[in-house]
Amino acid sequence: MLLVQVFSVPAQAAAADRYCLRGRHAGFPGNCQFATRAQCLATASGTSAYCGINPRYASSRRR
Repeated sequence: MLLVQVFSVPAQAAAADRYCLRGRHAGFPGNCQFATRAQCLATASGTSAYCGINPRYASSRRR
């Protein structure tokens, strides 16, 4: 017997991906696991990467 569990993502979890670490080796949209810009900038520190708004988060805010 196969059981399938369906659940929704809480709003707090969705907020965890507001910023993406971007750079030459990150691809698009990059590593989008950061809730704050400060977290993203700390990870980017000392590298050629930079931080930007997650396009999925930005598009959800326009609706």
